Amino acid sequence: MASARLLKLLGLLQSRREWSGSELADRLGVTTRTVRRDVDRLRSLDYPVHASMGTSGGGYRLGPGARLPPLLLDDDEAVAVAVGLRTASGIENIGETAVRALLKVEQVLPSALRHRVAALEIATVPHTSAPPAVDAGKLTLVGTACRDRQRIRFGYAGHSGEESQREAEPHRLVTWGRRWYLVAWDLLREDWRTFRLDRMSVRTPFGARFTPREIPGGDAGAFVAARVADRWPVQGVVRLSVPASEAVEWQSYGEVSAVDETSCHVRVGGETMDDVVFMLASITVEFEVVSPPELSAALLRAADRFRRAATPLENFSGS
Repeated sequence: MASARLLKLLGLLQSRREWSGSELADRLGVTTRTVRRDVDRLRSLDYPVHASMGTSGGGYRLGPGARLPPLLLDDDEAVAVAVGLRTASGIENIGETAVRALLKVEQVLPSALRHRVAALEIATVPHTSAPPAVDAGKLTLVGTACRDRQRIRFGYAGHSGEESQREAEPHRLVTWGRRWYLVAWDLLREDWRTFRLDRMSVRTPFGARFTPREIPGGDAGAFVAARVADRWPVQGVVRLSVPASEAVEWQSYGEVSAVDETSCHVRVGGETMDDVVFMLASITVEFEVVSPPELSAALLRAADRFRRAATPLENFSGS
């Protein structure tokens, strides 16, 4: 297949400074004339392939170019690029550029790799900007099942370490903090569940196809945030002085629920109460503590620290 041979030729040119035409022909199993035609095709794709004359079909080397040409990626590299660009799409001032780059990468990938990357493009819901850690092969596998709407079977290690066997209808992948989560309909429990990908051992082949259901609330990211917040050992609830419709940016902290037309509750979780205080410090609207009393005490301690930290500057300004 010409496209496969072209990729192999490009790989050879990238692996060594210079090749003779006869060496490339031997490696590719073609004639030196075919090598010349393939080199011309690479040049048409903006690869700067330089040639020198010789008795054995000339020499070829890949030089630096003024513009970045299409990239040669193996399977794992293609997945890594796609995941990186999808994650970057949630970062301020980078998102639009990342989307354009992702489209260019997908355009030049062989169909088999483009099919795998498309699974991530369709199924992934970017929710936070922190770079998640996950096995690329597992991410692709689950993303493909989401896209193709096929049931999956997997072993799962729960929060306390207990092992269980699951069968589910996978719907969406979500990044939350430094983790990837799957939002799925658990067939045995007949309810929606979230599963951390790093705790899943996915089995193949996939099961039967299914008709997708509506995720509660319609927002996979908010659903994961609410479920994950439930599992933190320390939790607190605050009331924001904005309607729930204007608190979208804080859904990644935990569950947001409307109180009235002008305020809403946000439930925040963490390993310690100081973790909760740290998260609340980034909220830019007025809020008040609903529960527990320990959260109020932790906020007052933090306020005292901040006040002491600012005191030297106040003294300096007043002198």
